[in-house]
Amino acid sequence: MDLFSPLTLGDLELPNRLVMAPLTRSRSRVDGVPNDDVVEYYRQRASMGLIVSEGVYPSATGQGFVRQPGLATEEQIAGWKRVTDAVHAEGGLIVAQVMHAGRVTHTETTGQDHVVAPSAIAVEGLTRTYTGKHAYPVPHALETGELPGIIEEFVTGSRNAIAAGFDGVELHGANGYLLHEFLAPSSNTRTDAYGGSPENRARLVIEVVTAVANAIGAERTGLRISPEHNVQGAVESDPADVAATYAALIDGIAPLGLAALSILHADPAGTLVQDLRSRFNGPVLLNTGFQTVTTYDDAAAVAANGWGDAVVVGRPAIANPDLVRRWQEGLPLNEPDSSTFYTEGAAGYTDYPFWQN
Repeated sequence: MDLFSPLTLGDLELPNRLVMAPLTRSRSRVDGVPNDDVVEYYRQRASMGLIVSEGVYPSATGQGFVRQPGLATEEQIAGWKRVTDAVHAEGGLIVAQVMHAGRVTHTETTGQDHVVAPSAIAVEGLTRTYTGKHAYPVPHALETGELPGIIEEFVTGSRNAIAAGFDGVELHGANGYLLHEFLAPSSNTRTDAYGGSPENRARLVIEVVTAVANAIGAERTGLRISPEHNVQGAVESDPADVAATYAALIDGIAPLGLAALSILHADPAGTLVQDLRSRFNGPVLLNTGFQTVTTYDDAAAVAANGWGDAVVVGRPAIANPDLVRRWQEGLPLNEPDSSTFYTEGAAGYTDYPFWQN
């Protein structure tokens, strides 16, 4: 595999195998509408083989962060249409990461009267809201009869993404948010058909992915997972249970013929990741970073060893809008300024320089 060779993901023909990771940046308006800065930020990075947007909420209850963009209102759809038009004008491809935060939020962020989760177990710690930092609340445990409505939120958000001009969607089943909360035994103590066994905990994710694939086409649908990542209270510490849960999940979605499976895991060559790749039997995007920054050498190792079909890159893409060129030509990199990751305005967002000949 060559990082700079083309790749087919469903309906999409990527010019290279460097994928921009979904990155929370908190730059949109309070009403969830992407602003001019957001348009420029994504436009600048259109030379990546594929851009995956920051997590976008499909419903008001699904919002996780302040100034997070949504795909739940006509104004939000129109705002994203400006972004996708700008990326396409530069010859780029962009998919929307459809994300429901589940219990990893607060009513002071969402403006709703409760937060939802598989079980009534709060995340430990504080969350930043529009009225300051607050402890995470105990969530409302979704009743079995409420789950079709959750599925429909993902379907509606995905349809809205296509209406906004996105080239597809990536469903967020990782990092402790709602879908991951169903997978992880620490956050899912249900006793109905959606809790208990690995197969039961995987059930809702399979149903969401299937419904979205049916609604917008499997060739425009992907899923992101982060087994054993152990963040935001979604703890998966039993290797046998992890293997069984994610095997059940991938076996349940593999027949759909999805565009891609994106896996965040520190050991891309390990038995777990490679078993899931084999089960999926389709294009796999690998993200080896999070605790550590993905370097060119990390990405090249994935390519050289054939561990995946593309490499998902975060912080280097934040600081280097022309990352593909810099890595391909061996040029020096800008360093990301972490103090500006979640602030407002252009600083540390759209002001990183391109390489000047």
